[in-house]
Amino acid sequence: MTKIVISHRLHDDGMAVLEKGNVQVAITNNGDPKAMLPELVDADGLIIRIGSIDRETMLKATSLKAIGRPGVGVDDVDVKTATELGIPVVIAPGANTRSVAEHAFALMFACAKDMRRSDLEMRKGNFAIRSSYKAYELNNKTLGLIGYGRIGSILAKMSKAIGMQIRVYDPFVAPETIQQAGYTYCLHLDEVITHSEVISIHVPLTKETRNLISEREFSLMHADTILINCARGEVIDEAALTQALQQGKIHSAGLDVFATEPVDISAPLFQLDNVIVSPHMAGQTKEAASGVATMAAEGVLAVINGERWPYVCNPEVYDHPRWKK
Repeated sequence: MTKIVISHRLHDDGMAVLEKGNVQVAITNNGDPKAMLPELVDADGLIIRIGSIDRETMLKATSLKAIGRPGVGVDDVDVKTATELGIPVVIAPGANTRSVAEHAFALMFACAKDMRRSDLEMRKGNFAIRSSYKAYELNNKTLGLIGYGRIGSILAKMSKAIGMQIRVYDPFVAPETIQQAGYTYCLHLDEVITHSEVISIHVPLTKETRNLISEREFSLMHADTILINCARGEVIDEAALTQALQQGKIHSAGLDVFATEPVDISAPLFQLDNVIVSPHMAGQTKEAASGVATMAAEGVLAVINGERWPYVCNPEVYDHPRWKK
C-alpha cells in the first residue's frame, strides 16, 4: 500500500483526499527530518506542514517519490537534492493568496490606527490615550510593495480602493505590467522605502532577500513608516527592526512571520507596544487551509501515481531519467 508521511495533520478536507486515495498515512507531529526518518524510510510521499527535509534524509528515504508543501514556501526543502533525485516538490499556489493579502491589509489598518497600544492602555484605565494622535488615515498615503506576485497584486488593488497610491519594487516583473495597473514602478528598493508610508513585503526567502531590510534600510524610513511582513521572517533583520521600533525611527510594524518559529516571546521585540504580531496564520483561514491542504494532498497522490502534476516548484524535475521511463 502507498504510504504518505505528514509532519502535522492537515485540514480535514486534505485528510479526506488521502482517505479516498486509500493510502497509509503516518503523522509524525514533528517536522524535524531526523525525527521523521523512521517513518520516511519506506514512504512514497511526504507532506510538510511545519518542518523541513534535508539532503541526508532524502538520500535515506529511497522510496520517496513526492514531497508536498501546503503553501508556496519551499525554503525548508532541499529542492536541489529533490530535483537531483527526480522528486517533484508539490506546492499550492494561489490557494491562500486572498487570505494572506487580507491579513496584510488588516495589519496595515491595525498599525495605522494604533490599535495595539490603544487597546493595552485603555485596559489599564487610560482613556486619555485617545488624544495621543499616533493614529493616522491611510487615504492619500503611499503603499510600497516589495514584491508584486499574486499576494502583492491583490493587496495593491485593495489599497488603491481606499485611496492609497501604490509604488512597486520587483525586479522580476516588467515595468509596463505595473504601470498598466496604474501603479508607480520603482527600479531600486530605496525608492520604495523612502517614498512610502506603508511598506509591505511579499518576496520568498532566498540568499538575496535574507536581511533585505536591515539597519541601512531602516535609516531611510521616517517616523510615520509602517512595516508589514507576511512573507518570511528572515527577510527582515529582527535586531535592527527592534532597535528601530524602540527608538521611534518608524511608526510601527505588523508581523505574521519571524526568523525563528515558534518564537521566543521573551525577546525584546515582543515587549514593544508599537508592533502587532500574529503566529504565522495569514494563510490559515478556513478557506485557505482547506485549499492548500487539498492541493498538496491531490498533488502528492498524483505524482506518486506517475502523473506530471503541474503545480511543482521544480518543473525541470520531469527531465530526470526517473520520469523518462
